[in-house]
Amino acid sequence: MTHWLHRLLHRGDHVCPWWLAYSFDNPLRRRLHPPEQLFAGLVKPGDTAVDVGCGMGHFTLGLARMVGPQGRVVAVDLQEMMLARVRRRAEKAGLLDRIRLHCAGKASLELRLEADFVVASWMVHEVPDRAAFLREIAAVMKPGARFFVAEPRGHVSAEELESTVALAEAAGLRVESRPRVALSRAVVFVR
Repeated sequence: MTHWLHRLLHRGDHVCPWWLAYSFDNPLRRRLHPPEQLFAGLVKPGDTAVDVGCGMGHFTLGLARMVGPQGRVVAVDLQEMMLARVRRRAEKAGLLDRIRLHCAGKASLELRLEADFVVASWMVHEVPDRAAFLREIAAVMKPGARFFVAEPRGHVSAEELESTVALAEAAGLRVESRPRVALSRAVVFVR
């Protein structure tokens, strides 16, 4: 990535700007990363799922369908603009009653819940303190819960992902699998 583009995208706050999310949430993404296929066997009806760094809600909406009317999905993002877009999309899809929108703090997710499943797609590399972030994720997971991490292959090296794996293991998670995910490096952890 060119230096000026990197500066424009990250602007020192380590967060993908809301306006760029349109390029990541489109029909191609729905074909490359279908939640119902990626999370098959990991999410079931009635579960509590958390979509950390939910962006415009690609995984949030898919998870809401998977958890069904008895489950819930917590869509977490730092940017109110992203959460507003998730709200509109969820209303349009008739899924808003299953979704809780949560604006994270700058230094903490500020989540108080027990999750059966957590996903962090293409965002862990943006977190300034990954060790603290992964400890916080582990703390909200029920015993036996799964944590699905995917990072962009062109932006995050295999070595960088292994650094995240080591930090997750130090937080009390263990690697369960390494699924193949288009354009990504992925790991599923279990608590």
